[in-house]
Amino acid sequence: MPQYAILIYEKETPGGVADIPPDVMEANLRAGEQIAAMGVRVVHEQGLEPSRAARTIHKDGLVTDGPFIESKEVIAGFFVIEAEDLETAVAVGKLLPIMDGAVEVRPLLPVE
Repeated sequence: MPQYAILIYEKETPGGVADIPPDVMEANLRAGEQIAAMGVRVVHEQGLEPSRAARTIHKDGLVTDGPFIESKEVIAGFFVIEAEDLETAVAVGKLLPIMDGAVEVRPLLPVE
């Protein structure tokens, strides 16, 4: 079955998880049941540490603090799912509550 990456972007807040409103946290916790009911399998899911913990390795091997891409949003977490098609994967992305960011769905290259 095809796999898709679902990337969750949010504006980073100083308090991290503590700044997530309770209704958004509850909606995130309910999303797993809704995803399973769609016949979609979550292969992997992971939240990420704040972007200040990131390191970027440049073409010349130079390592710098923080993410390379300058953006108002950071990748807050990601899922890898197995879904029937892109339309189903997008439906999964729509289940995820977003405070002030976006969800991106990308097909993954098949592993051979």
